[in-house]
Amino acid sequence: MGIGKLVRLNRLFAHPSARLCSVAIDHFIDYDGGLPASLRHIRPTLAAIMAGKPDAVTMHKGMAASAWGPYAGRAALIIQSTLPRVDGTQEQWATPEEAVRLGADAIAATAFIRGDTEARQLRVVGEVVREAERFDLPVIFHIYPRHLDGVPRVSHEPEDIAWAVRCAVETGVDVVKTSYCGDSRAFAEIVADSPLPVVCAGGPQSGGLAAALEMMAEAIGSGARGATVGRNIWGFPQITQAVEAFKAVIHDGKTAREAMQAAGL
Repeated sequence: MGIGKLVRLNRLFAHPSARLCSVAIDHFIDYDGGLPASLRHIRPTLAAIMAGKPDAVTMHKGMAASAWGPYAGRAALIIQSTLPRVDGTQEQWATPEEAVRLGADAIAATAFIRGDTEARQLRVVGEVVREAERFDLPVIFHIYPRHLDGVPRVSHEPEDIAWAVRCAVETGVDVVKTSYCGDSRAFAEIVADSPLPVVCAGGPQSGGLAAALEMMAEAIGSGARGATVGRNIWGFPQITQAVEAFKAVIHDGKTAREAMQAAGL
């Protein structure tokens, strides 16, 4: 590993816990049902997120160029390079060179695997890895297995998550982000078998912040090196406090109830 990549990875995992608490606002074209209100009003949402002092924020290149300026250097920046959908559609619209020019500490690439598009999607991510090596830029692979019976949807089955993590490792990325499988023992085995850091996706918006935090506490207790959370932060009215609560779980090992109390909720 080159020193440039090591510097950037150390920024991502700079907290004494050695875990990452990142917030994602890269949910634009992935939504078929329109843009969520919090992302439509991006400036106040981003201000509320940054008030909670996350370790990093993940966004597309256009948002970084137009809205990240007031926060540059205050948290690590991760550029999402992919436009993915669960049906297997996958387009790349940001390059590692663009990410470096924007000052990013990492580039993210996303794929929904299983089915006829799996090999192609993994190949595309492999190409991102090869190009990122030129810049010593870490690659975070957001990888999700699918159920393909009927309407494609994300699978949370432990064996599917294990397959996804192994596929991600084989592409040569630096960090794997995937869904929590809902079984702490199974997820602990998946994390233990991975030679790369595994961080947890925040998942679809749950019925309440407490439920989202409980899921995260299980994932962290299973060995996850942190999380990237989107809807379960900006989907709640008290965005800043939600960031603080997730940090309390991820970095301090607090329970959901303790984290909510620490965040004043």
